[in-house]
Amino acid sequence: MNVITSIRELKKHLRREQKNGRTIGFVATMGYLHEGHRRLMQESSHNHDVTVVSVFVNPLQFGPGEDFETYPRDEERDKTVCREEGVDVVFMPSAEEMYPKKMASSIAVEKGTDVLCGRSRPGHFSGVATVVMKLLQIVRPDAAYFGQKDAQQAAVLETMAADYNLDTSIRAVPTVRENDGLAKSSRNVRLSEAERKEAPAIYESLKAGVDTYRQLGKQKAVEQVSGTLAGLSGTVDYVELWTYPDLQEPGKEAERLVLAAAVQYDHARLIDNIIFIP
Repeated sequence: MNVITSIRELKKHLRREQKNGRTIGFVATMGYLHEGHRRLMQESSHNHDVTVVSVFVNPLQFGPGEDFETYPRDEERDKTVCREEGVDVVFMPSAEEMYPKKMASSIAVEKGTDVLCGRSRPGHFSGVATVVMKLLQIVRPDAAYFGQKDAQQAAVLETMAADYNLDTSIRAVPTVRENDGLAKSSRNVRLSEAERKEAPAIYESLKAGVDTYRQLGKQKAVEQVSGTLAGLSGTVDYVELWTYPDLQEPGKEAERLVLAAAVQYDHARLIDNIIFIP
């Protein structure tokens, strides 16, 4: 396994692989890797000759007062996880390597950011899209793998790839969960014992909400999930239902919908969703 910190070195290495006809799969992460990340690596390794994993806590996607400084980091553990999953290249750049000077341009995400996480995190998806575009230009993978837990992120990136005619396919991989249903997340370690105990209710409420939607429609489904989550100790950020991946008001012809929720605890913000066919 190659651990590379230089953009120039990574590009040189990967262009050589591509010249030899090898396909490349890419998994972009912010580190503190868990079973969800492992699943992404496994999907990439299954479909490609070379798997590249980036580990970079991107400052552009954290707003004022968010958890950039306290976001969990453990580079040695991350290397071990990547090695165990047979990853070929781990890219671990510094912030100075990725952003040697203030960027003069960025990706402006115009659609799909006034709902879900985008409503309360202005600029977040612009930061995500900018760093992912930068990474895709460096790696030039055949496909990039993202978790479905971040459904809005996957939708934004899929749209970006289409808008810019990128050669990279954006692939969303189903959410990996704990035995009790809680979505795997690097932020779960920051939950208190009591918060961790009640957190699986988020997913349970979403499953019930899907059933309610099919019987009674959007308003009743959102009200039911909101009412259930209001009984938790965290603060409900949102409960919303939209078409997927375009994140619009659902109509009779909608093929896929996403029911999503976010709950803010003392030291961790949890998100989850279910993408379903009406």
